[in-house]
Amino acid sequence: QVQLVESGGGLVQAGGSLRLSCTASGRTFSSTLMAWFRQVPGKERQFVAVSSWSGSSTYYADSVKGRFTISRDNAKNTVDLQMNSLKPEDTAVYYCAAGSVPRSSTWLRNTPREYNYWGQGTQVTVSS
Repeated sequence: QVQLVESGGGLVQAGGSLRLSCTASGRTFSSTLMAWFRQVPGKERQFVAVSSWSGSSTYYADSVKGRFTISRDNAKNTVDLQMNSLKPEDTAVYYCAAGSVPRSSTWLRNTPREYNYWGQGTQVTVSS
């Protein structure tokens, strides 16, 4: 079992920045893929970013590439999402996700069904 707790959401003006944090507990963090997704009411959960097990490789959705940065600290069991140059269309509930994917498999996982554990979500609202 993995427990995930997000923090850092809030209200920000367009062009501003926010940093989301997710703290994991319950199993070996360094063996778990970590990702961020987001969701708006009435729409499917959308992939944002994923970090490989070590954090040396990352992948982003095209809509956030160049503005968001995912980073993880395996010593602290945390994964962060730094969000810069925020736009109103970034408004959503952001979820931290953990996937029990073996290292023999690919780390690039960008669909919700590939992740076993989810945080409770944190609201990000970007005003225009």
